[in-house]
Amino acid sequence: MIPIPLVVVVLGGWCAIYLADTLLTSSKSYKNSYEEWLSSRGLSISPFHIRWQTTVFNRLFYKWGRWKPHFLYLWFNLGMVFGIIAMFGSIILLGKTLIQTLNQMMAESPGNQNDRMLQVVVPGVNLPVSQLTYFFSAIFISGVIHEVGHGVAAVRETVRFNGFGMFVFVVYPGAFVDLFTTHLQLVSPVQQLRIFCAGVWHNFILGVLGLLILFPLPVFLYPFYYTGVGALVTEVLEDSPASGSRGLFIRDIITQVQDCTITKVDDWHTCLADISQKPQIGYCISTLTLQQLHFPSRVYRRLDGSIECCSNSSLTDVCFAYSGNKQSQQYSCLPARKAIQASLECRSNIDCQKAAPNSVCAIPSIENQTRFIRVKHPPQLDMLFIGFTVHLEYGVSLSSFIPRYEILSIDLPVMIETFCKYIISLSGALAVINAVPCFALDGQWILNSFLEATLSSVIVEKENRELFGFFILLGGTALLTANVVLGLWMVTAR
Repeated sequence: MIPIPLVVVVLGGWCAIYLADTLLTSSKSYKNSYEEWLSSRGLSISPFHIRWQTTVFNRLFYKWGRWKPHFLYLWFNLGMVFGIIAMFGSIILLGKTLIQTLNQMMAESPGNQNDRMLQVVVPGVNLPVSQLTYFFSAIFISGVIHEVGHGVAAVRETVRFNGFGMFVFVVYPGAFVDLFTTHLQLVSPVQQLRIFCAGVWHNFILGVLGLLILFPLPVFLYPFYYTGVGALVTEVLEDSPASGSRGLFIRDIITQVQDCTITKVDDWHTCLADISQKPQIGYCISTLTLQQLHFPSRVYRRLDGSIECCSNSSLTDVCFAYSGNKQSQQYSCLPARKAIQASLECRSNIDCQKAAPNSVCAIPSIENQTRFIRVKHPPQLDMLFIGFTVHLEYGVSLSSFIPRYEILSIDLPVMIETFCKYIISLSGALAVINAVPCFALDGQWILNSFLEATLSSVIVEKENRELFGFFILLGGTALLTANVVLGLWMVTAR
């Protein structure tokens, strides 16, 4: 569900803005001066929408549009080809996404929603509040680059450029360019294609630049940060299973989870996912240690069918199950930290007898779906955790970049990495969505210009070409609407 406080803040803020605008425009004393003030600053206000337009950047756009004409000609021709391919590709992508969504809706146990190729993002629901700065910054930059592409291409094709602007719709920022419509209609369909495709082309290039920064980032930061030796703890949520005196601390380096080696952040998530799917791992404990540490208690069966043998109220004792000499299942209540200290992980007694003949593989007997996990973060004592792996996974924030010097920030590489990921995903999404042949999007004008450039000799009557394009736009709009509506329902209602 959408958080009520977020809805209240957004609606309350827009109601206050619209109420103030209504009062000022209806006031006899302030109406003229207020409207003049808005007009002089290029501002316009409507429900859930604030728009600002300026001519300050016109000279800059004309300078860019006339820079190296031959290069720009090749550049926007490549953009035209990409835009046409993206238009057809976006239909295939939206079709596959819709099928995935419908399959998840009909399934009794829906799978991971992140598996969908495209998904609706709702701040505060499937987007953490802590990530909003990255999200809105990436949207704004992607939108500006998109419109810069349109503007420069228009100037290059001798279409008059009226101005550049920005807007906020509900909570989403964006940008736009104002082109002289008459000039735009007079240029050839191919020239129009270069202009209309320039936005999605520039979004694609921005995503590629993000990739070129993201993947070689360890090389760029090598003089200041090193990688490949573990995952650095950058944050531990308060009251999470990883907090406390025997838990994890900021700047700790996690090197191992159970028998799974950690060299980067992805290993942390992969190892925990693997641990949650496989049976509980055991620990090689000598028979002498079992006799010395065993705490006699009653053995009983829990409601889920698992066995408990620690009847005392200690939080440090754990029930271990093992096979004795007669291969019968036995249970022993042991102080966990002392019992497994310096012990090897195992799956059966055979694994232990290779290293120590007088040892058995003792497996923690805990509730189903929970796991007993040992996390190594030297030189500190190992952290022992009992519970659901997802609680441990999301209670800790990690980084693959370890600073070489104490004065270096542990958050800077994470910020760069996260921002690049948002730029890549959101700029790519903006390119895909705008390429869809849908009313009011770039795809509408790309399609119309494409049909004029390719079908004018096949479908001679312009009205017939427009009717053909109308039905394609109708289908594209329905496809995009279905994806948005069902995706929004999947995010907020389930």
